[in-house]
Amino acid sequence: MSQHILPMYNKNLRLKDDELTALEQIVNDQTQLTSSGVLDQRPKILVVDDSTKNTQMLAEALVEKYDITVANSGKAALAMATQKPVPDLILLDLSMPEMNGFEVSKQIQLEESTMGIPIIFLTTLSDKENKAHGAQTGAVDFISKPFDLPNVEQKIKYQLALKHYREILSNTTDTDALTQLANRRRFEEMLTIEIRKARRNNTPLSMIRIDIDYFKLYNETYGRAEGDACLQEVAGTIKKTLKRAGDLAARWEGEEFICLLPDTNLKGAAHIAEIIRKTVVNLSIPHQTSPINTIITLSLGVATGVYLDKSTSENSLTTLFTRSETALIRAKKAGRNQLFVFHND
Repeated sequence: MSQHILPMYNKNLRLKDDELTALEQIVNDQTQLTSSGVLDQRPKILVVDDSTKNTQMLAEALVEKYDITVANSGKAALAMATQKPVPDLILLDLSMPEMNGFEVSKQIQLEESTMGIPIIFLTTLSDKENKAHGAQTGAVDFISKPFDLPNVEQKIKYQLALKHYREILSNTTDTDALTQLANRRRFEEMLTIEIRKARRNNTPLSMIRIDIDYFKLYNETYGRAEGDACLQEVAGTIKKTLKRAGDLAARWEGEEFICLLPDTNLKGAAHIAEIIRKTVVNLSIPHQTSPINTIITLSLGVATGVYLDKSTSENSLTTLFTRSETALIRAKKAGRNQLFVFHND
């Protein structure tokens, strides 16, 4: 990790001046950049322009340092942007037929797998017009035509360093240190994103709330170290059960976990919840002081949200969290070591 980034990482600082100072040092010091891991692999850049002359010029100028992919239309760009590994950066022409750069940018920022990719617009607009459009579309920078190639390289280098820096912060602020699942902050961010996607695509969104039964007694009986080991085993089981890339498992607080399942109906979510419950039972983690069993068990609450009425502000998507919490409470009241499914009717 770069010695310039590390002090900021430790203090978790996000002040713009400090960030810019660190990034300028990284950009101007290739040795530091390589040692920090940014240049261990050639960054992948997607160049999008309907002019083959422009894409060829940029590709030839950048190919020695970067892995270059070229698209000559907005639709082709969207398809390439989602191919794994996704691009580290996109150079995107604003003026293209059928689908312009603004439309492409908006679509890229709606998808979880691509929303973090920095986009630099290729444009003939003035700086003032560029700034106005950038505020609306989320572009990180602009490159004017005709191209000043040294300036192009400098802007790319800077944005890649910035992306790396933000990834360092994200890895430390979005992950629970003990279980290595997403933390509460990350879950809340993804819930907002997935509710928006479910509304747009008219698809269901499901949630599972999970609580380890009588975990306080477990800690009192076996000690904090064993308690931490138990949490890690349960977290690993939950994570392995969620097979799809879009599914998210998080540690909510203490011994409580939560899962977010996009495009999953109530029956499918209940099936996954039951697999989690049974798999944890099969771990046979001893819990001699549990009032209901001699091993670790789980209580689970399942709920699904749908967006049916666009004219109302409240629907089962906005109440999804409350409904899953209600289902978990009912599972506990019913005797624990079971799941309760909240039915919308």
